[in-house]
Amino acid sequence: MRFERIDLQLLTDCHYFGVLSACDVLLNRNSSVPWFILVPDTELDDVLDLPEAQLQEVMTECAAVSAFIKQDLGFTKINFAGLGNVVSQMHLHIIGRSSSDGCWPQPVWGALPEGCDYSVEELNDWQAKMVDRLGLSPAPL
Repeated sequence: MRFERIDLQLLTDCHYFGVLSACDVLLNRNSSVPWFILVPDTELDDVLDLPEAQLQEVMTECAAVSAFIKQDLGFTKINFAGLGNVVSQMHLHIIGRSSSDGCWPQPVWGALPEGCDYSVEELNDWQAKMVDRLGLSPAPL
């Protein structure tokens, strides 16, 4: 596992779901929107600096998480970003959005309402689906 190399702020803000071949998968604890964070296995800071083959693999995994959010969680809109202004470690945000979420149509950054954490049952369900559909190697939740 690459868990030990993930920035402490990401681990504090998120549930650690497990590992895909190119990225670690986290889920923001605020359940207001399904906000997944993928952390590529690299020392580089910016996604566009990745070698072509690794960039393709990372983007394929981002697209798979996006499809999961759309097909399994029922969201039709995805916000996708790689910022790294607060946490410099490369990480990519994949967020399910809908016109009924608490900060629509604004970006989630700075506008996300306080939300409760996910239930253990929901976390286990989503993780199991990602194991089945995406080939996630699960971590203990």
